[in-house]
Amino acid sequence: MSTLLTMLDTFDDLPQARNLREHTYEALGDTVLDVGCGSGRAVGELAGRGVHAIGVDLDPAMIEVATERWPAGEFHVADVTALPLDDGSVTGYRADKVLHALAEPSQAVVEARRVLARNGRAVLIGQDWDTFVIDSDDPGLTREFVHARADGMPNPRVARRYRNLLLDNGFVDVTVDVRTIVWTDATVLPVLANIAGEGTWLDDQTARARNGRLFVAIPIFIASGTRAE
Repeated sequence: MSTLLTMLDTFDDLPQARNLREHTYEALGDTVLDVGCGSGRAVGELAGRGVHAIGVDLDPAMIEVATERWPAGEFHVADVTALPLDDGSVTGYRADKVLHALAEPSQAVVEARRVLARNGRAVLIGQDWDTFVIDSDDPGLTREFVHARADGMPNPRVARRYRNLLLDNGFVDVTVDVRTIVWTDATVLPVLANIAGEGTWLDDQTARARNGRLFVAIPIFIASGTRAE
């Protein structure tokens, strides 16, 4: 888990990622559920605003980290398709970088609608794992690495379906926004290593970072909607 936690922390610490999170907190109300909460950063930030923030994650080790880091939050080990919450008990629902890991992401959206109060707001955030923009001297090999990494996930392209998932499951006023995270330094190298592993390609990207010539961009999709009455 330490490698995953390091990558999450590296991403979450980016100013662009902080701005993205701030954007996703808008209009979620006073009781917010963050599913797939990981190390609990969003829960902690929301709790710091006076929100009753609840985080759930399937990984007990992540919940242990979250509880230690953000004691003001409420955390549970739970599946996002079977939440330990009553019907209509939250005003906001947030799923960040989680639906791609589900075989049936629509089940999570059905559950989101169940726990949301009338006129509650759901926000789905994540990347399309086929869409990494990486400057490379070997674009063909780069595409192979990106697609192979994507194909190892249950739903790597679910972000392009966020809008329809919300519409199909009783949400209205659905909107979609795209924010792009850009790296030009070595902080992205753990992400690239996760995609390609050790080897000549990663060595080239490391040299680019060292020489100030690295470029990686990842579009992040944000879809939101209101639970219909």
